[in-house]
Amino acid sequence: MAETALLDIVIVAIDAIATVAFAASGLLEAARKRLDPVGVCIVAGVAAFGGGTLRDILLDQRPLYWVEYSNWLWVLLIACALAMAWMRTQHVEFTRKTMQWPDALGLGLFCATGTQIAYTQGMPAIVCVLMGVITATFGGVLRDIICNEVPTAFKDHRPYVLCAFAGGWTLIAAHELAVAPRFGVPIAAGVAVALRLLSLALDLRLPGWAIRRD
Repeated sequence: MAETALLDIVIVAIDAIATVAFAASGLLEAARKRLDPVGVCIVAGVAAFGGGTLRDILLDQRPLYWVEYSNWLWVLLIACALAMAWMRTQHVEFTRKTMQWPDALGLGLFCATGTQIAYTQGMPAIVCVLMGVITATFGGVLRDIICNEVPTAFKDHRPYVLCAFAGGWTLIAAHELAVAPRFGVPIAAGVAVALRLLSLALDLRLPGWAIRRD
């Protein structure tokens, strides 16, 4: 019982950090696109909660994460308002590279918690990992679609989804090795974040389609 309670605290804490990280990536992208305040809040909210919402729907888990922890909605709105006010006074310009750091952090943290939530429900290993991938990537996909961009996860050829996939399997391996989940979840998150940052630092790229032009 104590282990379960401690794991719940770890997951809530990691989800909170991941939510802030993805909200920041959404806010930065909305600022880059020069959206109005409503657009900024929507893009930040979709980035923060989109992946977890789809995961909860697929796992038939109720209430949804952002409904159960509704105070995060107030945190999001207040943070967006403060950030917009600060950016207007500082005249800060943002690029896509600015988003990569909070996005990488959110990716790793959400893939670990998403995988763990599915594992707790007794899902097969591959389903658990895919739930982690969905949690980690779908918010960013929706963020880019709303901002009229081809999702970064699909177009920039740098490992992204694969990093979340590797993080999910790291957590499954930790369970198989009887590592306590309160340690396994942060380890899996760290693996995914490290792989993503390493791919950015080394500019690693996945091969694209080679189209022959006759």
